Amino acid sequence: MDKRRNADVIVETVRLEGKRVIDVGCGDGGLVRLMARFGAHVLGVECSQRQLAKALGGPRVGDEAIVEGVGQALPADNDSADVVVFFNSLHHIPIEHQAKAMAEAARVLRANGVVYVSEPLPYGAFFDAVRPIDDETWVRGAALAAIKGAWVHGLEEEAEFSYLHPMTIPDYEAFRDRIVSANTEREAKFREMDAEMRDRFVRLASPVEGGFGFEQPMRVNLLRKG
Repeated sequence: MDKRRNADVIVETVRLEGKRVIDVGCGDGGLVRLMARFGAHVLGVECSQRQLAKALGGPRVGDEAIVEGVGQALPADNDSADVVVFFNSLHHIPIEHQAKAMAEAARVLRANGVVYVSEPLPYGAFFDAVRPIDDETWVRGAALAAIKGAWVHGLEEEAEFSYLHPMTIPDYEAFRDRIVSANTEREAKFREMDAEMRDRFVRLASPVEGGFGFEQPMRVNLLRKG
């Protein structure tokens, strides 16, 4: 697999300038602001109160807004967006709602609009480091099934490709915070397994300038509304 950074991939794959984009599960708002810098009009949607606070506390860079909401009930009008992005977020939607999230993406998209789904693949050193806290093999597989079944909502798959995203994490505490930010229920497990998790982090990571390095295998699926 080629090494490519997530930010570069979305910028090179999706035409952002002038487009109305909905970022589903926008986290701390980093991708919202990135896409706004490239001229997109972006609505970030986030349900985690911790992540929402970070996103709303970030600097405004262009035409972006961040609101509370969920992928299976998007706070947007019919036919109002050119692009819907699920960046590392589809598998966080409860399995029973993932198909509905695809239906919602189709609902809010204009004709010929694009759904960009970026998902981490369930293997590699980073996955193995996190696995004792939350083994996401099943939920990531379910997310792929929702993508493949999105044709019933009028979303035809246009492309699928994979790459390696290089990550540099300063230290164990930053690693822990990164994992907990996506799901606060993981905090208790980290406390219970602190020694084991510290050992796995050091053993599975590679020393790099600025901290510890991982290469995260990623898959992107592009779907288009007819």
